[in-house]
Amino acid sequence: MTAQVCVVGGGPAGLTLAMELAKRSVSVVVLEQSGHFNRSFRGESVSPDSVWLLDRLGLLDRLDGAYAQMHHMEITDGGGTVLRADFSDFAYPHPYPVELPQPALLAALAEAAGEHPGFTLRQSATAVGLLREDGDSGPVTGVRARTPDGEITVRARLTVAADGRFSKIREMSGLPYEKLPLDRDVIWLRLPFPAEWDGNTYRIRIRGGEHGLFIPTHPDSVRVGLNIPKGGLRELRAQGLSALHERIDRLAPELSGAVRETVTSWSDTSMLDIFTTVVPDWSMPGLVLIGDAAHTLTPILGQGVNHAIIDAVTLAPLVGTALSGGGDTAELLRAGQEFQRVREESVRLSRALQLRQERLFALDGRWGGAFRRALYRVVNSSHTLQRRVLARAYFQVQRPGPVIARKVVHQSAPRA
Repeated sequence: MTAQVCVVGGGPAGLTLAMELAKRSVSVVVLEQSGHFNRSFRGESVSPDSVWLLDRLGLLDRLDGAYAQMHHMEITDGGGTVLRADFSDFAYPHPYPVELPQPALLAALAEAAGEHPGFTLRQSATAVGLLREDGDSGPVTGVRARTPDGEITVRARLTVAADGRFSKIREMSGLPYEKLPLDRDVIWLRLPFPAEWDGNTYRIRIRGGEHGLFIPTHPDSVRVGLNIPKGGLRELRAQGLSALHERIDRLAPELSGAVRETVTSWSDTSMLDIFTTVVPDWSMPGLVLIGDAAHTLTPILGQGVNHAIIDAVTLAPLVGTALSGGGDTAELLRAGQEFQRVREESVRLSRALQLRQERLFALDGRWGGAFRRALYRVVNSSHTLQRRVLARAYFQVQRPGPVIARKVVHQSAPRA
């Protein structure tokens, strides 16, 4: 196969980029390892900036009824509420994050991209090697992939690694990077939505050194992320499922019955290895990295999908312009370097904010817990400070303006 651009990875970054390139009459092939879009425990939290971008890209209308708005964020520490943020206080066109199941988002992106003749999606296609000029040292000229029907070759002027936090293309390229493990991992599970909760609030529950994220999930469940020490899964499993159930008892007693009925084996959970990745150079001749492949972030404040979509809409016009001007290797490399220059500071700010939150969550003991609660209460007491802190995560792209009323509706998650 031959295309101007080959995108490896059919997640939010890869499919958004492919859609935007196809709109610009760029021929693009997307290689996706999975044979379907039904991904479990993948990023479903879409930040307000990305909601705004999806609206501008014409995707929100395709997704009507598939997502739920989040109107509040609530942090409870030691049994008392220490911070409650109301997203309606933010004067932006789209002030609310949404919870959007990733299969619905990916299907909408693929459908929109497929309306343009230059777009090709090959699922069940696993990248196994990079094509290069002049052996292993020359520019990347495409990808070899394994499919159920045998190996295929895609030759392209530009290859884009959008294959996530464990990027194979990044490894194959030889681009240096630093993987920074954090002090904890996260156990994910999905439970029926409790009748006591409203369906429009992010909840963070902290008790000592334990904390959990409780995220309403469209249409009728709640995703739960529980912190464990780095590499602590084996020890937790050795304690038995009762240890997991009891942790829910301490953090969210509203879910005590549901976790015992729903989580009856460890296969009902998923473990996420928490780390961040710093890549000094996001591109090389013939190749550019985007999304988690370029800058792995943590689950805090749902920034993975947000930066993936922003990356894609930033890179697409740069690549489109380079290709319209001839699209030689040097022009495309300059496009990749400009993409990194535009995006790197935003990623750095999000990473720094996430790491500060991770350190706060990890504080334990009498004085550590007291300091954390005091800090959250200071932020809670000042709307100006709240807006300043959250704007760094959620409003890096939008500019203040009137709320788009037709999108601001109270979408409560149905009760279990």
